[in-house]
Amino acid sequence: MAQNERMTPMFVLYRLRFLLIGLVTSVLIVGVFTTVESTGAKADDSPTATPEQVGMSSERLKRLDMAIHAYVDRGRTPGVVTMIARHGKIVHIDAYGPADLASGRKIRDDDIFRMYSMTKPITSVALLMLYEEGKFQLTDPLGRYFPAFNKVKVFSGFSAAGEMLLDSPKRPITIQDVFRHTAGFTYGLFGDTPVDKEYQKAKLLDGDLKGFIEKLPTLPLLYQPGERWVYSISHDVQAALVEQLSGMKFDEYVRRKIFAPLGMKDAIFKITGDKQARVPALYSAGANGKIEPAEKGVLTSNYGEAAFGGHSISSTGRDYARFAQMLLNGGELNGARLLSPKTVELMTVNHLPERALSSPGSIGLNGGSGYGLGVSVLANTARNGNIGSAGEFGWSGAASTHFLVDPKEDLVAIYLTQLMGGDSGLRSEFVTLVYQSIVGK
Repeated sequence: MAQNERMTPMFVLYRLRFLLIGLVTSVLIVGVFTTVESTGAKADDSPTATPEQVGMSSERLKRLDMAIHAYVDRGRTPGVVTMIARHGKIVHIDAYGPADLASGRKIRDDDIFRMYSMTKPITSVALLMLYEEGKFQLTDPLGRYFPAFNKVKVFSGFSAAGEMLLDSPKRPITIQDVFRHTAGFTYGLFGDTPVDKEYQKAKLLDGDLKGFIEKLPTLPLLYQPGERWVYSISHDVQAALVEQLSGMKFDEYVRRKIFAPLGMKDAIFKITGDKQARVPALYSAGANGKIEPAEKGVLTSNYGEAAFGGHSISSTGRDYARFAQMLLNGGELNGARLLSPKTVELMTVNHLPERALSSPGSIGLNGGSGYGLGVSVLANTARNGNIGSAGEFGWSGAASTHFLVDPKEDLVAIYLTQLMGGDSGLRSEFVTLVYQSIVGK
């Protein structure tokens, strides 16, 4: 009773006020943490679903895992990450095998992969963003922006004395040619033509974009513009155009205009020290069929140190999936619009003229595919000899990375490893196994 007698009305009011303040504070704190978690989910996480929720089969996706795991276990490839999204939701992520044979580190789904030529679609989007700003037309001559190309010559053979014969172009190189690999350029890395050898002497890709675009017009074209499709340094010319038209360094433009708006936090050019631990080792297939550390060369040494448009970008699977989903969405992701749907439509239709389609070494519709503005485009699944959809588009990288976007199936699929000159059969089987897992809408 003595204790209750001390609880005066004033004391009771004080206690009630104290409890009320504590209750309100607790609610506010819970609200703050809930908001942070919600905001974090939107910023960092892609939505997920079970396969069955988006018309895919969990049982059939196990076939994909089993096949990829078997390739890894037999030593045909180092560790592999596969990722599939349908209807905008990630339904499958698998990481299996070694990231580094020497250390024994296992591959993880947040590892950062050297994307090599999967840089090319990103470069094409960067240039198309400037196209949408009215900076150029596809039919513009390249020489309008880099006048040195107005004097470029075309290789036409050798004289009796062994001197290189040069002709004038029948028409100027256009920016559309640069997008679709019909400009007359080659790569200088894979071919053995006289022009490839001139590229090698010039060490086109040993410096930076500025040195590259200064050297290139002094070298002959391999063929007349528009007459062939030859895989080439064209996307590096695109990167130089991005710099010329935007007034920004190419890598800065991509970081500010593509990576940041799409939330691609782990997409990067130069791989910084804090991210090195997440980069798998690079391998190649040895003469005995076993994988071995890749030899040092132009494409393998100091990857990303200089920003080029045909290679140089590294990324996680999740980040690249965000870029691919943006294209599938018609140029937009989570409120960030990079391109209009009509521009994405233009990008993902075949742009190759008939003569280029049937030229030696062309990607060619006889193989079922054409080429758009920086991506391959599937036109005929029967000729392609695999499951797919007309209108499916994507590209691959030199270290056996691959992505595809299928608008008909509302699908994104990504395959990532780090095997230079890898087995294309693995990629084809990946595509087959992805599509066989679709069982509904």
